[in-house]
Amino acid sequence: MRALSVAARAYILCVLLAAACCTLPALWPGAGVPWRTAALLAALCAGCELLGRRPFLVSAVRVGAGSFFPVLFAAVLLLPPPAAALVAVPGALVGHVEQRPRAVRRVWRAAQLALAAWCAAHICAHLDGGAALGGGAGGLGPSQAVPDFPYVLLPAGAAVLGFCLVLTALDGGILATAERLPARTAWRGLLLRSVPPHCVQGLAGLMTAVLWRSPYGPLAALFVLLPMYISCWVFAQYHRERAAHQATIRALVQAVDLKDQYTRGHSERVGRASVMIARELGMEEDRVEGLRFAGILHDVGKLGVPTRLLRKDGPLTPEERRVIELHPEYGHEMVRGIGFLGEARAAILHHHERLDGSGYPYGLAGGQIPEFARVVAVADAFDAMTSTRSYRRARPVATAVRELERCAGTQFDPRMVQALTRALARHGWHVRVTSDEQTDPRGNVPPPRGGDTSGAGEGSAAPAGAVGRPQAPGRSE
Repeated sequence: MRALSVAARAYILCVLLAAACCTLPALWPGAGVPWRTAALLAALCAGCELLGRRPFLVSAVRVGAGSFFPVLFAAVLLLPPPAAALVAVPGALVGHVEQRPRAVRRVWRAAQLALAAWCAAHICAHLDGGAALGGGAGGLGPSQAVPDFPYVLLPAGAAVLGFCLVLTALDGGILATAERLPARTAWRGLLLRSVPPHCVQGLAGLMTAVLWRSPYGPLAALFVLLPMYISCWVFAQYHRERAAHQATIRALVQAVDLKDQYTRGHSERVGRASVMIARELGMEEDRVEGLRFAGILHDVGKLGVPTRLLRKDGPLTPEERRVIELHPEYGHEMVRGIGFLGEARAAILHHHERLDGSGYPYGLAGGQIPEFARVVAVADAFDAMTSTRSYRRARPVATAVRELERCAGTQFDPRMVQALTRALARHGWHVRVTSDEQTDPRGNVPPPRGGDTSGAGEGSAAPAGAVGRPQAPGRSE
């Protein structure tokens, strides 16, 4: 957060004053607040947030909704509005904050949650949520009354929606004043992102409130909170692992792009084309993701090829070509130990094999070539032909498709070519200008270099645009 503007300071001060007005009535004599219930809920709320400050649990309590809200939602359903607002304050003040200034952010969060809880509790009370839970108004101890299902879902759902509306309104306001974002940008998408996670945690809060009112009392409510907390932790672990996978992929691709400046963006586009083919073939989602990885990393073995060969001006000698043709094996060795790649590793090794057995590195033919490799081979050739290179301009999509169809059955699997053709007819191919399309400040493509340094053959059998270049069997990006 940049230095707070006058407008942001005034906005935060107004929200703080409003939150104080909402919580102070709970402290007045004769307010009728069930302090035992309020104190237990406030302690639980603060305890969950304190756990969130432990490094191994930070993501668990902050998944989706931004905090661990079931306890707060239970307070909304069980307590009068001023007491529900007060319950939110201790947890917000001790909660995990990553960015500075931490004190300001904690105070802001406390005021924001207090206002949201106060509004949600008013909505719940207006719809007789306390009576629908079973028990006396204000949550005065356990009761033998049975909750009024399904009606109780109405006040609970309305309270969650009101909570989300207040949070998003206040979040948008702070973005507009503190971050100086335009009003339309500040509020765009906030509510849609807020509602689903809050609905899930609101349901857990409803179950907590029902058990709290049951003959078993507050202790039983922990049986809802514990599995909810564990599920959040597992979900956070999954996302951390996925983020680590993505970071690994990005690092490898960036290394390749830095080494071979004439193929930047190519790997990402091959990944996208591979996904289009996979979806057209009806593959399961986990295999689609694997194919995306395969497409993105298919040329990672170039890291093992001398840079002078990748950037050489002029034709390659047979010896130099043989060195470059080792890049699939280099790539396979590099990713051998990355377990989450699965079938993608075989695609990295075999994406230059040809259906007629004339490819490399092992001369596999037909069904011997792994399915992932056959998909990536088509995606690789298609993007290479439709991208501007140092030695020629990009071909039109229709021309590239005709070339793929001409080579289907000899170099490419006809089924993969047909899948890409159908996908292109359905979705089109929109390639943004990337750094492999080198331009001068006026937007002109530079003249061709003396020879191929980024890939003879582009993965196709005989690319017509490669005038004066030796057409070796399928050396490509």
